[in-house]
Amino acid sequence: MSTQPANPEAVLQSTFFGRILTIARNTFREAVRDRVLYNLVLFVLLITASAIFLGELTAGQEARTIVNLGLGAVLLFGAFIAIFVGVSLVSKEIEKRTVYAIFSKPIGRAEFILGKYFGLCLTLLVNVLVMGVGVTLAILYVGGRELALTIWGAIFLIYLELAILTAVAILFSSFSSPALSALLSFFVFVIGHFSASLNELAKNLGSAAAVYFFRAIYYLLPNLSNFTFRTETAHGLAPPAAMLAGATAYAVVYVAILLIVTILVFSRRNFK
Repeated sequence: MSTQPANPEAVLQSTFFGRILTIARNTFREAVRDRVLYNLVLFVLLITASAIFLGELTAGQEARTIVNLGLGAVLLFGAFIAIFVGVSLVSKEIEKRTVYAIFSKPIGRAEFILGKYFGLCLTLLVNVLVMGVGVTLAILYVGGRELALTIWGAIFLIYLELAILTAVAILFSSFSSPALSALLSFFVFVIGHFSASLNELAKNLGSAAAVYFFRAIYYLLPNLSNFTFRTETAHGLAPPAAMLAGATAYAVVYVAILLIVTILVFSRRNFK
């Protein structure tokens, strides 16, 4: 009696990591079909093209101008993708009631959250790479060959920052409305870049309450200044290996904590 060979895809989907991979792949496909992503990439490429013309107005500083504007555009538009798409990943499934069909299958809520997160991270990776290539081509166009290689360390740091911001957006969307989730995520993005400065300001104020308040913000919110290296990159410097390793470890630990909290919060939601 012959038996049919098992379907490899079906076997993969029957495992914990296989189900996460399936959700991540479907999330990536949905995000790629979203025209907003293409428009954002197009805007970045247009900004990079504008930087070329602006750089021509600054004699001898063309490459530096393109690096500053280009990397800033990568971060800004990447943040928009992370926030708005990240917020909609969970809320869209809830509003369309597709979560009922998803959870009727052998898919846990942890697998759902992790799959959505990694799917968006893959989408961000593709978009960041495309935008990075656009900036690189613009730099090569004006003859900045050394800077064309140097910027990729800063681009990697930007991607780590966006990975954290994505986890923040998904956390807020797991218990809040899309509008409020986007607003809170944007606040975290802004404050995260100034948390270290706020901590120093609190020390100079001389108020114990201010010190405790800003210290709490400093430790609770992500310190996104750890991933900022755009100015140094514009001067031809590459991020040190110690900085890259430290930033990677910080991002992995912070994202892991955020995802654990998100899974715990989302697991308590009642969809009946």
